[in-house]
Amino acid sequence: MTQTPKSSTAPPPGNDPAQGAPTMPSVPPQPAPPAPPAPPTANGRPTAPATPPRRTAFAEGLDRLRAAATTEPGRLRIIGALLAALVLAFGAVAAWQMTDRGAAADDVLNRSQPLSSDAADIYRSLADANTAAASGYLAGLQEKPAMREGYEKDIRTAAAKLVTAAANSEPGSPSAKTIAELSRLLPEYKGLVETARANNRQGYPVGGAYLRAANEMMQQNMLPRAEKLYKTENQRLSEDYADAKSFPWAAAGLGIVALAALAWAQRRNYQRTNRILNHGLVTATAAATVVLLWLAVSHTVARAGLNDSYDHGVRSLTVLHEARIASLTARSDENLTLVRRGADTKTLDDDTVVDAYEWGYDQQIDQLGKALNRAEDLADDSTGKKPVQDANGFMKVWKDRHDVARDDNNNGNYQAARDRVIGAAKEPTSVCFDNVDKALAAALAHEQTEFKQAASDGRDSLTGLPTGAAVLAVLGAAGAVLGIGRRLSEYR
Repeated sequence: MTQTPKSSTAPPPGNDPAQGAPTMPSVPPQPAPPAPPAPPTANGRPTAPATPPRRTAFAEGLDRLRAAATTEPGRLRIIGALLAALVLAFGAVAAWQMTDRGAAADDVLNRSQPLSSDAADIYRSLADANTAAASGYLAGLQEKPAMREGYEKDIRTAAAKLVTAAANSEPGSPSAKTIAELSRLLPEYKGLVETARANNRQGYPVGGAYLRAANEMMQQNMLPRAEKLYKTENQRLSEDYADAKSFPWAAAGLGIVALAALAWAQRRNYQRTNRILNHGLVTATAAATVVLLWLAVSHTVARAGLNDSYDHGVRSLTVLHEARIASLTARSDENLTLVRRGADTKTLDDDTVVDAYEWGYDQQIDQLGKALNRAEDLADDSTGKKPVQDANGFMKVWKDRHDVARDDNNNGNYQAARDRVIGAAKEPTSVCFDNVDKALAAALAHEQTEFKQAASDGRDSLTGLPTGAAVLAVLGAAGAVLGIGRRLSEYR
């Protein structure tokens, strides 16, 4: 019988009955199936895959800022930038506001107040010319060269002041229109006066009618417009005063905020490092403090000077101008009383009929007395009081002499009354009027000097502040950046 041959080799593992069923051979990795193609669009072309929306620069910057705020160096950089920005903003606003106030103070001194005085001079020159014209008409052939020269000087002064006012007024403004109307009326008025004078010298009574027409043009058209111009320029002066004296609240507020932020930054620095001082932050604090103190002190001094220039300058000048105008109007009415000889009447509230010019003289002389009393109260030294007191004394003498001339005129002694008014008598009222006018001119000159001195002091106290504030602000901002930079260097 045959036997199966024995072999020394072991059967393959897969054929070992003890291991169970045979295992499958390993399969090598296969590539992934290709992605399905994109669905076609309406035009047959595949659509591009969707991309995320692009972020704005602001959003990215905000993310960086948030990221920086999570670290101490980042927080220090933010603090340094904010401190520098605050100090620079404080300096810029302080320079801007104080520049505006300095310009307004300069306008008070060199523009609006001189224009207000010029407007008053226009009124005074016109009123004085009207008075001189009436005086010259009364004198007739006896008119003195000085009287005629005074009239011509007043006309030239009014014309020159109108030219100056026109050059400094804004085109199309109410002042410019008023000046144009006065410039048109002035030659017409002068023509009427010359016609009246020529007829009077030839003995024609019609000269009185021309003089009356000239006076009505002056009283009803020219002087009201001159007064309007004066009030407009006074309003402009008040506005310049208000602009110059207003406190710079924005700059002061920013200064306080900047100092508070610097104090907080130094306290924070102390809490984290136990270092009492940071030289950069101390420099920034010192610069901001100097600007804030300079701002407060200079504005206080400027305000005090401007207030003084108004209280002891502008107010006194205004009252003195009113007194001078009342004096001139009273003198004109006094002369026209004799020129018109009762031809012009006025009915009072109690139905009493009076001479219009005589009544006007009484009203104006009363206003003159009240204005002189106010001017004396406003004068702040003996130099300012003396000319006002002199004018008051001359006015009282004028009233007494006028009463004598009035009695002569009422009694039918026209020649005596005329001599007592125009200067042929020993003690004419014309001398009293001249003395009052000279005293008022001296008082005006003194108060004008007082105004200029006080207003100059107020304006000069602001000199250099805008530039100084800007320079110190740059220095303070640099100090804040360097101080924070010193702390940042410790992290490198």
